[in-house]
Amino acid sequence: MKSTLLNMTAVLFGITLVASAGVGAVNLITAEPIAQAELAAKNAALEQVLPAFEATASETLTIDELPITVYTATSGDATVGYAVETKSKQGFGGVVSLMVGFTPEGEVVNVNVLKQAETPGLGTKMADEGNPLLASIRGQRLEDKKLVDGRLAVAKDGGDVDALTAATISSRAYVDAVNRAWMAYKSVATGAGVADTASGATQQTANEPQAQEGGENE
Repeated sequence: MKSTLLNMTAVLFGITLVASAGVGAVNLITAEPIAQAELAAKNAALEQVLPAFEATASETLTIDELPITVYTATSGDATVGYAVETKSKQGFGGVVSLMVGFTPEGEVVNVNVLKQAETPGLGTKMADEGNPLLASIRGQRLEDKKLVDGRLAVAKDGGDVDALTAATISSRAYVDAVNRAWMAYKSVATGAGVADTASGATQQTANEPQAQEGGENE
Protein backbone atom coordinates (compact mmCIF):
# COMPACT_ATOMS: atom_id res chain seq x y z
CA MET A 1 0.00 0.00 0.00
CA LYS A 2 1.37 3.36 -1.01
CA SER A 3 2.36 5.45 1.96
CA THR A 4 0.41 8.67 2.29
CA LEU A 5 -0.09 11.24 4.99
CA LEU A 6 -3.59 9.90 5.49
CA ASN A 7 -2.31 6.34 5.93
CA MET A 8 0.36 7.37 8.43
CA THR A 9 -2.18 9.40 10.38
CA ALA A 10 -4.53 6.42 10.51
CA VAL A 11 -1.75 4.12 11.73
CA LEU A 12 -0.68 6.57 14.45
CA PHE A 13 -4.29 7.00 15.52
CA GLY A 14 -4.70 3.25 15.75
CA ILE A 15 -1.54 2.87 17.84
CA THR A 16 -2.66 5.66 20.17
CA LEU A 17 -6.12 4.13 20.52
CA VAL A 18 -4.71 0.71 21.40
CA ALA A 19 -2.25 2.21 23.90
CA SER A 20 -4.97 4.28 25.56
CA ALA A 21 -7.22 1.26 25.82
CA GLY A 22 -4.39 -0.69 27.44
CA VAL A 23 -3.73 2.02 29.99
CA GLY A 24 -7.44 2.24 30.75
CA ALA A 25 -7.68 -1.51 31.25
CA VAL A 26 -4.70 -1.48 33.62
CA ASN A 27 -6.28 1.36 35.62
CA LEU A 28 -9.53 -0.58 35.91
CA ILE A 29 -7.68 -3.67 37.09
CA THR A 30 -5.53 -1.84 39.66
CA ALA A 31 -7.96 0.83 40.91
CA GLU A 32 -9.90 -1.44 43.24
CA PRO A 33 -6.85 -3.12 44.87
CA ILE A 34 -5.27 0.31 45.40
CA ALA A 35 -8.46 1.65 46.98
CA GLN A 36 -8.71 -1.42 49.20
CA ALA A 37 -5.08 -1.03 50.28
CA GLU A 38 -5.61 2.64 51.12
CA LEU A 39 -8.74 1.80 53.12
CA ALA A 40 -6.90 -0.94 55.01
CA ALA A 41 -4.04 1.45 55.80
CA LYS A 42 -6.46 4.09 57.05
CA ASN A 43 -8.32 1.58 59.24
CA ALA A 44 -5.00 0.39 60.67
CA ALA A 45 -4.02 3.99 61.43
CA LEU A 46 -7.34 4.56 63.22
CA GLU A 47 -6.71 1.52 65.41
CA GLN A 48 -3.21 2.76 66.25
CA VAL A 49 -4.27 6.24 67.36
CA LEU A 50 -7.56 5.53 69.15
CA PRO A 51 -8.65 3.68 72.27
CA ALA A 52 -10.71 0.54 71.60
CA PHE A 53 -13.83 1.47 69.60
CA GLU A 54 -16.77 -0.11 67.79
CA ALA A 55 -17.63 2.45 65.13
CA THR A 56 -16.56 5.80 63.68
CA ALA A 57 -18.39 8.69 62.02
CA SER A 58 -16.42 11.09 59.84
CA GLU A 59 -16.67 14.81 59.23
CA THR A 60 -14.45 16.80 56.87
CA LEU A 61 -13.42 20.38 57.61
CA THR A 62 -11.36 22.83 55.58
CA ILE A 63 -8.48 24.48 57.42
CA ASP A 64 -6.04 26.72 55.57
CA GLU A 65 -7.62 25.44 52.33
CA LEU A 66 -6.68 21.86 53.24
CA PRO A 67 -9.25 19.08 53.80
CA ILE A 68 -9.01 17.72 57.35
CA THR A 69 -11.15 14.72 58.33
CA VAL A 70 -12.22 14.02 61.90
CA TYR A 71 -13.34 10.52 62.87
CA THR A 72 -15.46 10.39 66.02
CA ALA A 73 -14.97 6.94 67.58
CA THR A 74 -17.71 5.40 69.71
CA SER A 75 -18.28 2.31 71.79
CA GLY A 76 -21.96 1.76 72.51
CA ASP A 77 -23.39 5.21 73.12
CA ALA A 78 -20.14 6.68 74.43
CA THR A 79 -17.56 8.72 72.51
CA VAL A 80 -14.17 7.18 73.26
CA GLY A 81 -11.92 9.35 71.13
CA TYR A 82 -11.29 11.36 68.00
CA ALA A 83 -8.87 10.62 65.16
CA VAL A 84 -7.92 13.43 62.79
CA GLU A 85 -6.50 12.87 59.33
CA THR A 86 -4.45 16.01 58.84
CA LYS A 87 -1.69 17.33 56.61
CA SER A 88 0.86 20.06 55.98
CA LYS A 89 2.39 21.35 52.76
CA GLN A 90 5.52 22.50 54.58
CA GLY A 91 7.50 19.24 54.43
CA PHE A 92 11.06 19.24 53.12
CA GLY A 93 9.93 16.77 50.43
CA GLY A 94 6.33 17.90 50.01
CA VAL A 95 3.06 17.07 51.75
CA VAL A 96 3.18 15.38 55.16
CA SER A 97 -0.01 13.54 56.20
CA LEU A 98 -0.71 12.31 59.73
CA MET A 99 -3.44 10.57 61.70
CA VAL A 100 -3.60 12.10 65.18
CA GLY A 101 -5.65 10.51 67.95
CA PHE A 102 -7.19 12.37 70.90
CA THR A 103 -9.10 11.24 73.96
CA PRO A 104 -12.45 13.01 74.54
CA GLU A 105 -10.58 15.23 77.03
CA GLY A 106 -8.03 16.27 74.40
CA GLU A 107 -5.04 14.16 75.40
CA VAL A 108 -2.94 12.95 72.45
CA VAL A 109 -3.17 9.16 72.23
CA ASN A 110 -0.79 8.58 69.34
CA VAL A 111 0.29 9.86 65.94
CA ASN A 112 0.58 7.75 62.81
CA VAL A 113 2.46 9.09 59.77
CA LEU A 114 0.35 8.30 56.71
CA LYS A 115 2.47 9.95 54.04
CA GLN A 116 5.82 11.71 53.85
CA ALA A 117 8.65 12.11 51.36
CA GLU A 118 11.29 13.53 53.68
CA THR A 119 15.06 13.06 53.62
CA PRO A 120 15.97 9.41 54.41
CA GLY A 121 17.60 9.10 57.81
CA LEU A 122 16.59 12.65 58.78
CA GLY A 123 13.00 13.77 58.25
CA THR A 124 11.81 10.19 57.72
CA LYS A 125 12.46 9.57 61.42
CA MET A 126 9.14 11.28 62.13
CA ALA A 127 7.61 7.86 61.44
CA ASP A 128 9.80 6.07 64.00
CA GLU A 129 8.18 4.84 67.19
CA GLY A 130 9.09 7.08 70.12
CA ASN A 131 10.69 9.81 67.99
CA PRO A 132 11.25 13.19 69.73
CA LEU A 133 8.26 14.85 68.06
CA LEU A 134 5.84 12.17 69.20
CA ALA A 135 7.46 11.89 72.63
CA SER A 136 6.91 15.64 73.12
CA ILE A 137 3.12 15.43 72.78
CA ARG A 138 1.95 11.84 73.42
CA GLY A 139 -0.15 11.52 76.56
CA GLN A 140 -0.45 15.29 76.91
CA ARG A 141 -3.12 17.93 76.46
CA LEU A 142 -1.78 20.34 73.88
CA GLU A 143 -3.18 23.40 75.63
CA ASP A 144 -0.81 22.59 78.49
CA LYS A 145 2.22 22.84 76.21
CA LYS A 146 4.39 25.92 75.75
CA LEU A 147 2.46 27.56 72.93
CA VAL A 148 3.54 30.31 70.55
CA ASP A 149 0.61 32.51 69.49
CA GLY A 150 -1.69 29.76 70.71
CA ARG A 151 -0.03 27.00 68.68
CA LEU A 152 2.46 24.22 69.17
CA ALA A 153 5.98 25.03 68.03
CA VAL A 154 9.37 23.37 67.97
CA ALA A 155 11.91 24.59 70.53
CA LYS A 156 13.81 26.58 67.89
CA ASP A 157 10.65 28.63 67.33
CA GLY A 158 9.98 29.22 71.04
CA GLY A 159 7.86 26.16 71.81
CA ASP A 160 8.71 22.96 73.68
CA VAL A 161 8.35 20.29 70.97
CA ASP A 162 11.69 18.57 70.44
CA ALA A 163 12.65 18.54 66.75
CA LEU A 164 14.26 15.70 64.85
CA THR A 165 18.03 16.05 64.69
CA ALA A 166 19.09 17.95 61.53
CA ALA A 167 15.49 18.02 60.28
CA THR A 168 13.89 21.21 61.53
CA ILE A 169 11.88 21.77 58.35
CA SER A 170 10.37 18.30 58.56
CA SER A 171 9.73 18.81 62.27
CA ARG A 172 7.93 22.08 61.63
CA ALA A 173 5.74 20.37 59.04
CA TYR A 174 4.84 17.63 61.54
CA VAL A 175 3.92 20.27 64.14
CA ASP A 176 2.01 22.26 61.52
CA ALA A 177 -0.10 19.18 60.73
CA VAL A 178 -0.66 18.44 64.43
CA ASN A 179 -1.83 22.03 64.96
CA ARG A 180 -4.48 21.55 62.26
CA ALA A 181 -5.52 18.26 63.85
CA TRP A 182 -5.86 19.99 67.20
CA MET A 183 -8.02 22.77 65.77
CA ALA A 184 -10.22 20.24 63.95
CA TYR A 185 -10.58 18.09 67.10
CA LYS A 186 -11.65 21.12 69.13
CA SER A 187 -14.13 22.17 66.45
CA VAL A 188 -15.87 18.77 66.41
CA ALA A 189 -15.53 17.86 70.09
CA THR A 190 -16.31 21.22 71.66
CA GLY A 191 -17.83 23.32 68.89
CA ALA A 192 -14.92 25.77 68.96
CA GLY A 193 -14.44 27.83 65.82
CA VAL A 194 -11.69 26.77 63.43
CA ALA A 195 -8.92 29.36 63.56
CA ASP A 196 -5.96 29.95 61.33
CA THR A 197 -3.52 27.19 62.29
CA ALA A 198 -0.47 28.06 60.20
CA SER A 199 2.43 27.08 62.44
CA GLY A 200 5.85 28.59 62.75
CA ALA A 201 6.97 26.75 59.62
CA THR A 202 9.31 28.92 57.62
CA GLN A 203 7.87 30.01 54.28
CA GLN A 204 10.29 30.09 51.34
CA THR A 205 10.22 33.33 49.33
CA ALA A 206 11.14 33.77 45.69
CA ASN A 207 14.57 35.12 46.66
CA GLU A 208 15.24 32.72 49.53
CA PRO A 209 17.34 29.61 48.78
CA GLN A 210 15.91 26.17 49.60
CA ALA A 211 17.64 24.34 52.46
CA GLN A 212 20.02 21.60 51.40
CA GLU A 213 20.11 17.94 52.44
CA GLY A 214 21.46 17.58 55.95
CA GLY A 215 21.12 21.31 56.52
CA GLU A 216 17.50 21.44 57.60
CA ASN A 217 18.48 22.62 61.07
CA GLU A 218 20.26 25.79 59.96
